[in-house]
Amino acid sequence: MKQMNNRIRIQGFQGFTLVEIMIVVAIIGLLAAIAIPNFVKARATSQANACINNLRQLDAAANEFALEKGKSTGASITMNTDLTPYIKLNSAGKIPGCPAGGTYTSSTVGISPTCSIGTTVNPTHVLP
Repeated sequence: MKQMNNRIRIQGFQGFTLVEIMIVVAIIGLLAAIAIPNFVKARATSQANACINNLRQLDAAANEFALEKGKSTGASITMNTDLTPYIKLNSAGKIPGCPAGGTYTSSTVGISPTCSIGTTVNPTHVLP
């Protein structure tokens, strides 16, 4: 230890300078700016895929209902009462909803069910 002007100074340890800290913060900000849009896009894509999968399950449930009950193409169905026995329900005991907040409609056998979000978002929530 050296004594300089009545102050004791420990040699060998010095803190980071303001410039070094600013560079680290800038690098972290740059990495966040690159990563966040990718996370948002991945979330939207996974929601669309889950929605399309739910639409497929609804369509299969409607077809199974029609086969079992002897309904023909074009016969009307009530989604909540007719399809409930033919589809796996969520934890609340209801037909699964769109993960992005849309609602499903399926009123006719042979016509694909639709999501209220549909083509208003990218990627779309429409059966191919």
